[in-house]
Amino acid sequence: MEGKVFQKFKVEQCCYYLQNKQFKTRYQRQPNNNPYISALLPCPRGNLLYSSIRAHTTLSKYHQTTHISKQTSFYCNASLSSTTVPSLDKTDFLKLQNGSDIRGVAVPGVEGEPVSLPEPVTEAIAAAFGQWLLHKKAGTRKLRVSVGHDSRISAPTLLEAVSRGLGVSGLDVVQFGLASTPAMFNSTLTEDESFLCPADGAIMITASHLPYNRNGFKFFTSEGGLGKVDIKNILERAADIYQNFSDENLTKSQREVSVKKVDYMAVYTSGLVNAVRKAAGDLEKPLEGFHIVVDAGNGAGGFFAAKVLEPLGAITSGSQFLEPDGMFPNHIPNPEDNTAMQAITKAVLDNKADLGIIFDTDVDRSAAVDSSGREFNRNRLIALLSAIVLEEHPGTTIVTDSVTSDGLTSFIEKKLGGKHHRFKRGYKNVIDEAIRLNTTGEETHLAIETSGHGALKENHWLDDGAYLMVKILNKLASARAAGEGSGSKVLTDLVEGLDEPKVALELRLKIDKNHSDLEGRDFREYGEMVLQQVSNSIETNPNLKRAPVNYEGIRVSGFGGWFLLRLSLHDPVLPLNIEAQSEDDAVQLGLVVANAVKEFKALDTSALSNLTHS
Repeated sequence: MEGKVFQKFKVEQCCYYLQNKQFKTRYQRQPNNNPYISALLPCPRGNLLYSSIRAHTTLSKYHQTTHISKQTSFYCNASLSSTTVPSLDKTDFLKLQNGSDIRGVAVPGVEGEPVSLPEPVTEAIAAAFGQWLLHKKAGTRKLRVSVGHDSRISAPTLLEAVSRGLGVSGLDVVQFGLASTPAMFNSTLTEDESFLCPADGAIMITASHLPYNRNGFKFFTSEGGLGKVDIKNILERAADIYQNFSDENLTKSQREVSVKKVDYMAVYTSGLVNAVRKAAGDLEKPLEGFHIVVDAGNGAGGFFAAKVLEPLGAITSGSQFLEPDGMFPNHIPNPEDNTAMQAITKAVLDNKADLGIIFDTDVDRSAAVDSSGREFNRNRLIALLSAIVLEEHPGTTIVTDSVTSDGLTSFIEKKLGGKHHRFKRGYKNVIDEAIRLNTTGEETHLAIETSGHGALKENHWLDDGAYLMVKILNKLASARAAGEGSGSKVLTDLVEGLDEPKVALELRLKIDKNHSDLEGRDFREYGEMVLQQVSNSIETNPNLKRAPVNYEGIRVSGFGGWFLLRLSLHDPVLPLNIEAQSEDDAVQLGLVVANAVKEFKALDTSALSNLTHS
């Protein structure tokens, strides 16, 4: 390949038995009281080099993004040695599912969090995705999968494990190195053979904003991110593949695997730059004179300052935490985190910047701060993007998750002239609902969650934090080009009139799965009983009104505010969201729930008690 493909590797792979002249990798079962940790213990047949390799790859984890002009061939297992395979069953694999993602513990060292995502498990999952993809895209040509990762310390190890697993299924592998989740999906749409695109499938190695010891996977095809049913299917396949690890079947097949490295982020960022230029009438530097600071939280979003803003003419001095560091030493890369938002707000004020932008670890979520330090996140981010989208598509429907405020509904429908469709929590739920509405004839152009996951119809319904910020930059650039104003006041004016609550709380009421009150019931069944009891109690209270349309849990208005009680998608928890115009009103709403659930002994209501007795 010319210039753009930096390295080509020839890999000889005997299924899960990998061998070259100097090193061997064998996966072998070994009983252990802690099966997850045993995956990191030495195999009797060889010396474990894992620790020293990990230390090396952690220190030089961005080495693989360096442009390498010379093509090199070597065996991919040359830096590995023996690894034992813990005994796991299908249930263990299914525990790794987190909605439409896979997440687990990839690094030991945190008490009470044993490793659940060691290399053998990762290889089995990647091989299972390969099987799934081959089944979905049945044909004669060889398929290829792009693989990228965020800044986590386990990323280099899992990248190689994923590559080996894909190779087992007979797929070509294209490694992007440090990348963003949106870029991985984009690689399935880009048509440019010099960058080995489009990919037939893509895998992003990430665990979003979770702590340093976690990691996981997101999967894509050109149709978008995989759903819950697909993830379950892949994990079931992975469990079957994993069960067949043995010395006998490791040597059954032999194949050559093509692994190449490509700087795809150059393609992705150029697309973002061109989008802003187009919005400003094809000006080369439409953001010239704007001072915009970026906070990447040491995740994968550091590219935005130098690769997107600066080519557009923006000043980016004062940007912070752009260097990838998987230990996240400064703050959690999470736009919902108060410390993170305080950090970007301080950077804006200290540098007298026009705008601040903050990303989560893998750049599929974002938020912003105006020149006065006012935040655009949660309901205010949704309001801002709704205003921009409804200018372009008058009357369109905005789809959000279930915890958005009543004030936002009024803003979208009464001020902006749109329609607010409040759906379930979960970014994939919100996106899929927007797609469904369009198929029924209800025009929808924006699907966005309060967490900062936002997707636009014009961008293939991809939840892309960088693209959301580009929409905001487009507004800044186009407004100035049209002489309608300059600076972030243009954005602040767009959300004028949004009624925001004085008190906003989320309390988590945990269900003790081992409590005798469950009487052998599943925690979900118990949670549904709690919801039904709250629902019944509402009927007899004249101060309360149930939401006429509601897709998740029970949502009730009263005492100048509202509450939503729902059952968590994955955990034995009933989250309770309360918004009110005063603390007294919030307490009144809390008391409604507390009185309704007091007979449920397995429900931890201490958070409610703290509220109502405050």
